[in-house]
Order: sequence, then C-alpha cells, then structure tokens
Amino acid sequence: MLRLVPNPHRPIMSEQPDTRLDEHALLQLIGEGDSAAFETFYKNYYPRLFRFILRMTHQPEAVEELIQETLLVVWEKSHSFNNESKISTWVFGIAYHKTLKAMAKSARRRNDYDIDEWTETIGDPTANPANNWENEDWLNYALATLPPDQRAVIELTFYHDLPYQDVAKILDCPENTVKTRMFHARKKLQVFADTQEI
Repeated sequence: MLRLVPNPHRPIMSEQPDTRLDEHALLQLIGEGDSAAFETFYKNYYPRLFRFILRMTHQPEAVEELIQETLLVVWEKSHSFNNESKISTWVFGIAYHKTLKAMAKSARRRNDYDIDEWTETIGDPTANPANNWENEDWLNYALATLPPDQRAVIELTFYHDLPYQDVAKILDCPENTVKTRMFHARKKLQVFADTQEI
C-alpha cells in the first residue's frame, strides 16, 4: 500500500511555526486537500493508533498497514465526519472496524495464544525470541486471552482514557454492552493474574 506520509516521526516543516490547529480545523483543511494538515493529523494519531491496533491484534507486522488504511479513510472521507462524536471517537471507530476485518481474514483463531505456553515462555526469554517484546509485560499476555471486543474495551477505557459513551460509539454497540464486556474482561484478567507470579 502506498504510504501517505513518508515518515510519521519526522518534524513537520511549516511556514507558520508553532501554529496549533484544533482537530476540527485540521479535518476541514484535510477535506480541502491540505497535505500539511493531514501530516499534522497523521503525526498526532500515529502513536495512539499504533498502540491500540497492536494491543488488538498482537501482530506487529500488521499494524503499519492498518494505520495506513485507517488514515486513508480520514484523508478520503473527512467531509463525512458529522460532528455527532469526538473526532478521536470517529478515528478509533474506523481503526477498530478495519482491525476486526483484518483479524477475520487472517488464518488465526481469535484466541491463538495458549496460557500454558506463555507460562513456560515467561520463565525462558530465549524460548521464543520473536516474541520477547511481549515477555517484558505480563499484561500483554493477559490481554491476549481476551476476545477482541473485550480487549478493545480495556484498551480504549484505560489506555486512551475514553468514557464508556465514546467506547460504545467506536465499537458500535450499546453502552450497557460496553459495561458488560468490561465486567467479563476484568474477571478474566483477574483469573489470569491469580495464575501468575506477579
């Protein structure tokens, strides 16, 4: 896929230094085809989307493409944002649905991690060098035991500090469903924590 922004980490050069536009102004400029506004928007959302998608998929190789697909929608359909939610809610909703579709297309089962295997791997950092990045944080393992919808609720609530109302819009479900998913996710995480030496 063609990258829209060559390097999301490079500083943005602007003729108006230190001018900070709010997201609504940026989105309006993006709708007018302003690539500098898009680059600013991209840079602001890239780290947040990276963390969210990585926690959802546990597939580092898929994250970059999913970020690109999400922000391509922002570039192409900024005019379709209807102000019924926060811009961040709209963007994370796009990312969530793109991520779910990608996960459905993959050959992996939803719960493709085995807790027994993790317990053995945690004690042996050389057992699976490809996944050493996960071995450093037991929460990655715990979150991987959750179905994607529960994982998304935890991620959006605790790591992105979104209220249940916004999470419900992102996940396209009633707020009570979000609360139920949070309840079940917390129970599962507690069971996982009880089985680990933390």
